[in-house]
Amino acid sequence: MASLSLRHIYKKYPGGVTAVSDFNLEIKDKEFIVFVGPSGCGKTTTLRMIAGLEEITEGELFIGDQLVNDVAPKDRKIAMVFQNYALYPHMSVFDNMAFGLKLNKTPKEEIKRRVEEAARILDITHLLDRKPKALSGGQKQRVALGRAIVRNPMVFLLDEPLSNLDAKLRATMRTELTKLHKRVETTFIYVTHDQVEAMTMATRIVVMKDGLIQQVDTPQNLYDNPVNIFVAGFIGTPQMNFINGTLSKDKATGDVFFNFEGNSVKLPAEKNAEDDEGKRPLDEYIGKEVVAGLRPECIHDDPMHLNAMPESCIDVDIDVTELMGAEIYLYLDVVKKDIDPTAKGFQEAPQRLIARVSSRSTSRAGDNIQVALDVSRIHIFDKDTEKCIVH
Repeated sequence: MASLSLRHIYKKYPGGVTAVSDFNLEIKDKEFIVFVGPSGCGKTTTLRMIAGLEEITEGELFIGDQLVNDVAPKDRKIAMVFQNYALYPHMSVFDNMAFGLKLNKTPKEEIKRRVEEAARILDITHLLDRKPKALSGGQKQRVALGRAIVRNPMVFLLDEPLSNLDAKLRATMRTELTKLHKRVETTFIYVTHDQVEAMTMATRIVVMKDGLIQQVDTPQNLYDNPVNIFVAGFIGTPQMNFINGTLSKDKATGDVFFNFEGNSVKLPAEKNAEDDEGKRPLDEYIGKEVVAGLRPECIHDDPMHLNAMPESCIDVDIDVTELMGAEIYLYLDVVKKDIDPTAKGFQEAPQRLIARVSSRSTSRAGDNIQVALDVSRIHIFDKDTEKCIVH
């Protein structure tokens, strides 16, 4: 078992291409770390540097107390599971799982014991005599995991291992991987572009963009307290609504309002509470353009919320509805109030919002309705830097 330390890691390719920049991360023993981000963000490159399959251009990589920059992949006590399974088609499941052990001249009895134990953990004992062509996608994935388990690695590296599976099997395998992590009590580092996989399996998530770490945190903290617009939009399905507008302040009461499309909603006092230095975070943005972020579940169309939040109700036109079974997605266009088309922040196209409401909702496409915005859960972002000002 091992902790990992990645210190100022860079990966630069000829031609001035930098795939990973100043990557710093401390991974504790037995953690389940997930690297997540869009294609090309550097997550797989980072994983391959940990495995030793890519050379580190700058920085230091420690596994436990050992600096491994120049250690060969086979000597790093790491096992990697690839997206395409990489099974030998002419070998049985048993031989595929045992292959690495045979190369290391492990005694036959020890090989048999380890393979059978891994097969039992993964529930593939009945498949040991089959060839890969006789296996389903999920079974092949289990064999690939079994081949990694038998090596008793200090660290498991998994590169989008579920991307070739159908949606139902992916959900099942997510659960199986979580249970496997608890059983083998080993450090897992997992790469995916699927934020649902990241949210459901990770101890901590590393969100990456353009080779840079954007935020490292627990799934819940990433969801509730994103540091910038990118993280806020990447984590969550459907993604967070972003609304361009301005802030204003009532000099008499000190209340702060968010203004957009002729609407004005009062923000809770705690959003502009004094910090330890006696400063109010929103005061320097009064009169300026900002971006408000609100998750779809924070937009309500039911009478209870409309009556409870009269100061944050707005008029919308429903463009499309999607019944998802237990809930309905409403695609909304904000109705503009009487505003000057030349006013600051005016946009000709309507502001689009997505609301996630109860399946009992009676709202239908074509309706003009009121919705209540739960401003207690609103995020305000700096329009220029895209960093979060207040959660």
